[in-house]
Amino acid sequence: MQRIVAPSMLSADFGHLERDTRMIDASAAEWIHIDVMDGVFVPNISFGFPVLKSIRRASSKFLDVHLMIVEPERYITRFAEAGADMITFHLEATERVGECIALARKAGVKVGLSVRPATPVAELERWLPEVDMVLIMSVEPGFGGQSFMPIAVDKVRELRAMADQVHPSLIIEVDGGISASNAALLFDAGAEVLVAGSSVFGAEDPQVEIVKMLEAR
Repeated sequence: MQRIVAPSMLSADFGHLERDTRMIDASAAEWIHIDVMDGVFVPNISFGFPVLKSIRRASSKFLDVHLMIVEPERYITRFAEAGADMITFHLEATERVGECIALARKAGVKVGLSVRPATPVAELERWLPEVDMVLIMSVEPGFGGQSFMPIAVDKVRELRAMADQVHPSLIIEVDGGISASNAALLFDAGAEVLVAGSSVFGAEDPQVEIVKMLEAR
């Protein structure tokens, strides 16, 4: 299985966003993760369309956009137009899951579905054949720097087994409290993409830290 690290720009220096984006662009990370928060689905507010466009101009990496917003169906097309390559929305944030998937497909981007730590992965089963990726949150969404919840490892294993029956090429991503110390555990459980924020941007050498995660054993 592939191994991808997706540094989260939520932990970047907002005063030097272009600098940090170009640093990641030159690293071994294949994806860049962008958290969009609305202050409703989660308490904080983060990036919008102008920031995503700026990151798009500064990077050729795959832009992995995570919508932590209510009624994502209202904004999927605009985030695709702003430069997203993958748009992931929360199962708990909308009653129009099928419409959200269809909007992403129409916009020409890949689509992911995410769940909070307390949501059982069984609730995702009906949608697995229709999405490209599932994002398992290993912290409560909305804040950077939280501690990793070990229950995420079991959820990844359960999801991998479920996906192998109906959608073997499904990508599993994990976000929250990720570092070189738990990367191998998650990759071995069946995850392919790990989102890392403070462990990357808080490291003495972020590019070296990314390699440590990719090579974790």
